[in-house]
Amino acid sequence: MAPVPERGRRLLLERRAARIAAEGHSIEAHPSRASLGPARARRRPHVVALGGGKGGVGKTFLASNLAAELARLGLRTAAVDTDLEGANLHTWLGVTRPAASLADFVAGRETDAAKLLLPTRYERLELVAATHGHLAAAHPSGARRVELLQGLRRLDRDVIVVDCGAGLHPAVIDYFLVGEDGILVIHPEATSLENAYAFLRAAFYRRMQLAMMNHQVQGRVAECMDQRNERGIRTPHDLLREVQSMDSDDARRFVETMRAMRPRIVVNEVSSAEDVRLGFAVRNVCRTYFGLEAEYLGYLNRDEAVRQALREGRPVSEVAPQSDVAIYLRRIARKLVDGIAPAPARAGVHA
Repeated sequence: MAPVPERGRRLLLERRAARIAAEGHSIEAHPSRASLGPARARRRPHVVALGGGKGGVGKTFLASNLAAELARLGLRTAAVDTDLEGANLHTWLGVTRPAASLADFVAGRETDAAKLLLPTRYERLELVAATHGHLAAAHPSGARRVELLQGLRRLDRDVIVVDCGAGLHPAVIDYFLVGEDGILVIHPEATSLENAYAFLRAAFYRRMQLAMMNHQVQGRVAECMDQRNERGIRTPHDLLREVQSMDSDDARRFVETMRAMRPRIVVNEVSSAEDVRLGFAVRNVCRTYFGLEAEYLGYLNRDEAVRQALREGRPVSEVAPQSDVAIYLRRIARKLVDGIAPAPARAGVHA
């Protein structure tokens, strides 16, 4: 058999990675299988991924503190740093010298994702750090990405919190799409909003390209990733009309995928009522432009306690438990627990 050309092999591997990333949404996308949800949730971890496109908006702060809070609430939690270009999750969790790293997996020095788990000072919370990344290969190849996503799904944990890096690289988008919960972290500034919309757009089209079965439709979705494409397709609704004219089955899949993709929004470092309202505005854009039903999960106010927590390498709920930001974090974590833990497990979750 003739060898697969390099470009073709890369695209095939990226599609496999994206399929694994989308696996967690298959129950939502197919309501007839919804009854399998509770049993399936017990067999594999619930993945919460945090993204947003722009660096410095607070993804790592939120990832580390949510992971610590979920562990405190009784869930066996793994916090995974996928940012090999700017790893910080270990610092937020007080792990100063990680003995193992995601970089070891990317380089092939370790093949078992479970062996990357490092203990933290908190019960039920472990860390996969991303230190010591290869400067010439910041993102894993398609093959390694497939293996990593499969490895995360096999971890014997209740929940995995994935801290995605900045940017729109396919690896970053795949890490975001791997989650049952994809949290879009936004900072109340114009640059953050621009990057958040670009990130959501990239995630939307990558998910759609995966969902389509007709190769011509897949190609049409790829064309639309160019915002100035010659066909004049500018919005997801334009694309849906195009798909409807090409393949009725894929048009149905397109609508099902739109309904299943439900990003959750957190606005970080708010300092005014206008900042708080930003989450509602983004939710409305998701509905009117993308056709997505997003949820405004909550907001976190600007608080000096966050800087203190970083200096001490401890969660803000431990450093300043009565601060507003700690209270709002606990509220967000509680909302996540309602979707993560089966009812019997929630009965044992303590405040």
